[in-house]
Amino acid sequence: MADHSPPDSKNRAGHRRGGKSGKVADFRYKRPGKPKQDRASRKASSRARKPGRNAKPQSGKRIPQQKSSPRPFVSSGPRPGQAYAAIDLGTNNCRLLIARPAGEGFTVIDAFSRVVRLGEDLAMSGRLSDNAMERTVQALSVCADKLRRRNVYLARSVATEACRRASNGEAFIERVREETGIALDIISAEEEARLAVLGCQILLEPGTGPAIIFDIGGGSTELVLLEQGGGVPQMVDWLSVPWGVVSLTDTVGKVEGDAQQRAATYDKMRRVVRESFTHFANRIAPAAQQGDLRLLGTSGTVTTLASLHLQLPQYDRNAVDGLIVPAHSMREITQMLASKSPEDRAAVPCIGKDRAELVVAGCAILESILDIWPATRLGVADRGIREGILRSLMANELAHPHPLHESKPSWPARDPEMDLSK
Repeated sequence: MADHSPPDSKNRAGHRRGGKSGKVADFRYKRPGKPKQDRASRKASSRARKPGRNAKPQSGKRIPQQKSSPRPFVSSGPRPGQAYAAIDLGTNNCRLLIARPAGEGFTVIDAFSRVVRLGEDLAMSGRLSDNAMERTVQALSVCADKLRRRNVYLARSVATEACRRASNGEAFIERVREETGIALDIISAEEEARLAVLGCQILLEPGTGPAIIFDIGGGSTELVLLEQGGGVPQMVDWLSVPWGVVSLTDTVGKVEGDAQQRAATYDKMRRVVRESFTHFANRIAPAAQQGDLRLLGTSGTVTTLASLHLQLPQYDRNAVDGLIVPAHSMREITQMLASKSPEDRAAVPCIGKDRAELVVAGCAILESILDIWPATRLGVADRGIREGILRSLMANELAHPHPLHESKPSWPARDPEMDLSK
């Protein structure tokens, strides 16, 4: 058995094909409902608040939103050129994208990204720390300012693994709403996988063979098996494991020390991830035996490794997004990074001090994916959940404009109803 079992592993894997996901609702931006409190007042208020459920949120179940919400930001339907926004609050990063519809796609007019490390020490404590929450609220306040300045008509803001797992995740969501006006939705692991697919599937290599799209995050990794169906790729199976670059590093340990210690830690990471993939690997084994396998990854891990493959002196999104890299090259780069000391990793172009600690965990996850899906090439996408949110918001809103107080709509639960070709 592995030394560490995946926390909250029950009901995470998508073993029920076509199973229902969490709701995919879209949320108008809401102005702050209450004045911002100082830290002492906020702590006193938190102590007075009744504790929430002790049970951790399960994948596939949506956490209910606060009943009393501020009025929507606008009262009229979308106008030509109206701005839409997507916020993706992950375990490590807070990201914002603001765009306007343009033909069958959209044009980005503003963006923001900040490393907030929301999941710092979460694997050990089971809670979001005060410092992590403070950093994240500050980043979300920047996002809220951008939403106001850009006069955003409709925004959807989602939180993923860190808030799903944390015992104080719901309380943090309410604090964000009170202080910034941003209504975060804690989405299920399956919905996270769907949005990632919607955001990047356009970069999937053409072909008739089966494909896997994966997203290595800070607190979890999602894999989706796609098969061609009537010209539109269909999601036929999926998996989410609670191993991302932050959670795997926090649980197994940093890859440091002498060469022997580094190799032992990396092997341990590989073993933990491999065992969490076992059941999914068995399910997809028949598809993995077919020829013309396709593979597409969206994450900081794959974009960083692609930069090393190109020997870029610094990261260049235009060079990386849509790149096809030989799988053996990615394996060579993962082995090279895993073997280096933290100081030597930090000196590698496109890695730096910030990524040196976490990138090796991403390498272990990527190698485990290549083990169960032996594609000869790997597509690289510098896009994902935010782009998926924007596509779904725009498609749904233009087809079904909202009156002022209409209830929040949901996408159909069945995969074939979601047109992944757009």
